[in-house]
Parts: sequence; structure tokens; C-alpha cells
Amino acid sequence: MHQRFMKLTEIWIYPVKSLGGIRLQRANVLPKGLEYDRRYMLVDENNRFITQRVFPQLALFKLTLDDNVFTVAHGNDTIDLPKQPELNDKLTTVTIWNDAVEAVELDQKYNQWFSDRAGIQCKLIFFPEGNERPVDKDFAKNNEQVSLADGYPFLIIGQSSLDELNTRLEVSVPMNRFRPNFVFEGGKPFEEDNWGDIKIGGNGFTGLKLCARCVLTTVNQETGQMGNEPLATLSRFRKVGSKVNFGQNLVARDHLEVNEGDTIEVESFQ
Repeated sequence: MHQRFMKLTEIWIYPVKSLGGIRLQRANVLPKGLEYDRRYMLVDENNRFITQRVFPQLALFKLTLDDNVFTVAHGNDTIDLPKQPELNDKLTTVTIWNDAVEAVELDQKYNQWFSDRAGIQCKLIFFPEGNERPVDKDFAKNNEQVSLADGYPFLIIGQSSLDELNTRLEVSVPMNRFRPNFVFEGGKPFEEDNWGDIKIGGNGFTGLKLCARCVLTTVNQETGQMGNEPLATLSRFRKVGSKVNFGQNLVARDHLEVNEGDTIEVESFQ
């Protein structure tokens, strides 16, 4: 039988898409995702999103959260990003996958800082809360919106799923290869695959679809180097059609708060 008692052990946000994550003890659940999660993004000269899939060196940008700013560090160099930038009228259309969204251009000093350190010409943009980006209509339950995450507002992975994967790898990988928002303990490996409605603390979520994984999982987040694992091994036992799945994408039914240590209750299965 499914183990009913599970516990939320880690909460993560990634304020700038495809850069380092920040672990939180508590977070506000907003319709587009956790507060501050993937509201910033780097784009190229054609205003198209850039990620570690093509530029693994982006892993070397690490973030910390202070009172009013995110501090981005690259080696010994740092720059501060406002948690909530001043919204100017400089709206620009940027592309993320097949979506075109309206975003705010930031000061040129940010573009220069990131371009110099990433070694690519890029611009930093911010995605305001009120701007639209619908979740894929084939999977959305209630016309949900999403931030600049790949496609869905929340991603949950069980620690036992990672533990099971690591038994099959010569060199274990940490959870940061998979960039979840929520990590939980308890339950069987891949328990999360079949979840329908769940509660994390008092907050309701609904599982939409398994998360299809890509080469980003092969980037070592400490070194920025790309390899073959864990994607090669995952593709041997987690492949459905052309997709290699790991983790479950969620939307929120309530917009309250989640806390480390919250109990996770599975209310229904898909």
C-alpha cells in the first residue's frame, strides 16, 4: 500500500531561471509558482531564453537571499538584484520555448555584468506577476498561469526516487540536478508519479504530468561541466515514448504558505 505519511523536507526557488537555487524554510504559494521563483531570466540578442542546456556555465552563478535583494555571486564577483524591481514602461517581448511573453528590461549594468561573466551576450529581464503565460491547455485544470519555469508552476520529487536512481549510478548525483521546488521524505520510490490531489500542510496542489527531463540534469552544478549521467541511466528505466520522466509537475489549488516539515497527504491518485 502507499505510505500515507510523508513530510516536506526541502523548499527551493530559482529566482533567475537556470542559475543557482536558494533553499527556504518557508515560502508563499502564488498562482504562478512559489514567490520569487523564476521571475528573472537571461535572454540572448534575439530575446530568446538561455539555459544550462546550451550554456552549462550558468550553473556557476550562485544566489543568496538577503532582506531586500538577491545577491548573485560568480566567483568573487557579486551583484544585487531587487526582489521586486521598479517596473518601468520598457516592456519587451521575449520567447521561452514556444511562448512569447511580455517582460520588463532591466538596467544595462545587469546585462553587462552577466554578459562579461557568462561569456555570452545576454540581457536580464523580469516577468511581472500580472503578465500572462498560461499553462499548456492540454494539462491545465483551471486555466492556470506559470512563471518563467519550463512549463508548470511547481515540481515535486521524493527523496526515495533520487535514492533509487543513485543505486543504479556509479557516481551518485545530488537533488540539485533536477531543480525541484519541493522535496519530500517517506513513500516509495516514484510514489509521486501517480498523485492526483495532494495537500502540503494546508495548501492543496494537483499533479498534472510527469516532468520530462533533458541534458540539464547532466550538468554538475558545482563545476558547470556536462556529462552523460544521470540521463543515460534514467532513460533505461524511466522512459515513456520519447520522454524520460523524473518528478511530478503540480499546480496549486490554494495560495497560502508552505513550510519545511509540513505533512504531505495524498487525497487522490491519477
